[in-house]
Amino acid sequence: MPAPRKHDPQPPAAVTAVGLRKSYGDRTVLDGIDLRIAAGSVFALLGPNGAGKTTTVQILSTLVAADGGRAQVAGHDISTSPDGVRAAIGVTGQFAALDDLLTAEENLLLMADLLRLGKREGRSRAKELLRRFDIADVARQRAATFSGGMRRRLDLAMTLVGDPEVIFLDEPTTGLDPRSRRTMWETVRSLVAGGTTVFLTTQYLEEADQLADRIAVLDGGRIVAEGTADELKAQIPGRHVRLRFTDSAAHGRAAAALPDATRDDENLALRVPGDGGLDTLRGLLDRLDAAGIGAADLSVHTPDLDDVFLALTGHATTGHAATGTDDTPPPVKETQR
Repeated sequence: MPAPRKHDPQPPAAVTAVGLRKSYGDRTVLDGIDLRIAAGSVFALLGPNGAGKTTTVQILSTLVAADGGRAQVAGHDISTSPDGVRAAIGVTGQFAALDDLLTAEENLLLMADLLRLGKREGRSRAKELLRRFDIADVARQRAATFSGGMRRRLDLAMTLVGDPEVIFLDEPTTGLDPRSRRTMWETVRSLVAGGTTVFLTTQYLEEADQLADRIAVLDGGRIVAEGTADELKAQIPGRHVRLRFTDSAAHGRAAAALPDATRDDENLALRVPGDGGLDTLRGLLDRLDAAGIGAADLSVHTPDLDDVFLALTGHATTGHAATGTDDTPPPVKETQR
């Protein structure tokens, strides 16, 4: 008799949280959220402004204290071992934390000094990061002269001076042009490939779709859904097959043969509810063949993260990050990376 199969154990968690709560006065920002983020993965926290994303980052990075619940980051408890957490993480906030009077190289060396790296190690680390983030040719230019994309790359490079295990990126591509945003995405992918865990907050749904292994949607201080991008999309109705025809006669006959379809007379198209799987498509085409009808083209449409976001939070998105702060009262100054 064959031995029973052993289930693969869950990968170790880089971040865990149970029942995190935070209020400011009579306003509840976090209302008991639970998280488990696997090491070496990208986790994206989505939500509209005011949902609690930045507060979550601030609590997990020990910038503010939770009112309730518990959490561990890189094996350190945020309440009993905050110094251990700080030594293991990097934080990049919504706005680049650079000294504009210093050059790119001097900003990195300053961070190395703050982390108490030796002089030789600090210079070696700065040189490596300048090259890695493609800013070596402007290493001796003041940060004040940098474009938005260059400032963001330098800011992330400063976060990596201490070689953190976990990086918190709070809306890191806000205000960047599409090319700079994609460059940042490639940087995040390379970090994860090297074993780093990335906790990402964003309002760019495409960003979460492109980068995240798992996504949680935060609304009103609560996690309202969590899963992979595909799992979240599968929760939303609206999957359908679109058939287009070359003439109105074929379109009309197809509509009669497929009474569950929605007509689009202007485009000579039909929208047929279905999951778009092979069995569904085969059955659909068989019905058309039986009626002697040929379609000009066929396409499968599934909900995207915009649909998920709207269905779960009631807030539409425009694909552009909103300006302004997220969810906290007067901002807490970032004191460590």
